[in-house]
Amino acid sequence: MYKPADASGPAQNVPVPVLPEVAKTETKEGLEAFARYWFEQLNYAYQTGDMTGFQGMTSPNCEYCSKITTSLTTNYSGERWLAGGEITLPVATTSFERAADGNYQVILQVQQNPISYYQAGGSEFRAASGASNTGNVLLATFEDSAWRVNGLHPIR
Repeated sequence: MYKPADASGPAQNVPVPVLPEVAKTETKEGLEAFARYWFEQLNYAYQTGDMTGFQGMTSPNCEYCSKITTSLTTNYSGERWLAGGEITLPVATTSFERAADGNYQVILQVQQNPISYYQAGGSEFRAASGASNTGNVLLATFEDSAWRVNGLHPIR
């Protein structure tokens, strides 16, 4: 049974996200479903520290994504874990027009719950972060019958 993380320990039995069939298609609906799935994989990484799924569909050239990976690696090192940080996407939409560089853009509203940072014994090793609500642009291409994230850029 799923148990979210808290001061007593990391999350347990976190369900692994499943790629929807439509997200395997090079269509507007497929891209929007893929963008939501990518963030489900990111949520999984926040809960477990396992970034395999997230990294497997993300270009190493995505600078912002690399910063997320570095942060998660640091925050899950040793006997550390995170609690909270759930991401929701009230908006994920695309015009489905390919740019000259080959990328499609998905406009996103990304909301993230506060995150608590714990270490062995259940004490916090840094102050909790607050909730966030930001606009973002996700850049993706369809290569070898699969979507790949090439960039994530906050809209300022």
